[in-house]
Amino acid sequence: MLRRFVSTTLALLAAALTPTAHAADLTPLETRWLQGIRPVVEQARQALSLPLDLVVQPQDAPGAAPLALGFVDGRCKLVLSMRGNPEALRQIDALDAELRGPALELMAAHEIGHCRRYLDGAWYSVPAGFVAAKVPEGLAPDLRQAWLDMRSTRREEAYGDLVGLAWTQEHHPELYARLHAWLVAERSADLIPGSHHDTLEWLTLAADPARLGGVPLFDAAGRAWLQGLKE
Repeated sequence: MLRRFVSTTLALLAAALTPTAHAADLTPLETRWLQGIRPVVEQARQALSLPLDLVVQPQDAPGAAPLALGFVDGRCKLVLSMRGNPEALRQIDALDAELRGPALELMAAHEIGHCRRYLDGAWYSVPAGFVAAKVPEGLAPDLRQAWLDMRSTRREEAYGDLVGLAWTQEHHPELYARLHAWLVAERSADLIPGSHHDTLEWLTLAADPARLGGVPLFDAAGRAWLQGLKE
């Protein structure tokens, strides 16, 4: 998915983040994001044993997601696109200072959820016992696949959001309500109902943090995700 990013990387950081790793090549904004996502990256590699690399794009990337997930040769690539990208600064500067680090962790955990789904070979698939929605009548042939891809992406984005919130519940329970509200606001901005990032049905279920507690990270997210698929 992100081969074009990997072929033009500034840094491919195979070890856990260290203060000296390509520090001279990183901008202050990139350093802020890398420091913010560090707890998630370390747990993903160590406790969860995910094959995870970090990639920082050297070129300007206006309009790109500041943080995204690719899958190349059996490894997950967590890609930062900070340069020439005002969205990277907006997403953290719009938050109160105490929420910035935990919000970056939530975003990184979202991408780790995608990584887990890729590794499980489950990307875009529905669980056993569920049937994917049928394409609406009357769609032109060239739009049918686009509609199916949109529905599949929406499911995967919902799972990622729930992994992010499960991380928050586990590591920052005192901030859960505020970060949940922030995520709802992000997903509600310029919303097209039913589109790729319309995860509000699942976020409504996750308003109660108890839905995401008591079990390991991916299990917690999966439980709430399945509940959203049923409704």
